[in-house]
Amino acid sequence: MRGPIPPGEWRTFAACLDEDPDLFFPPSEKRRYVAQIFEAQAVCGRCRVRRRCADLAVSSGEQFGVWGGELPSQRRPRMRAPKAVSD
Repeated sequence: MRGPIPPGEWRTFAACLDEDPDLFFPPSEKRRYVAQIFEAQAVCGRCRVRRRCADLAVSSGEQFGVWGGELPSQRRPRMRAPKAVSD
């Protein structure tokens, strides 16, 4: 399906839907860690809802794993950024 994705249903369009969730939470062993991050980011790279996934990780304060192709270190600055105030 192409076109707009309903806001509440974006997860059903995720490229990772049929992947093992452990792929996105790599082990701390450095050699395996790097390879697994690249593999997870490759899945995210072909995902239509990648930005929504990364935004969810930021808004929920997710400290672990690859979300929307981003590592925790890439999300942290956005987590600390002041939120816009609306009138």
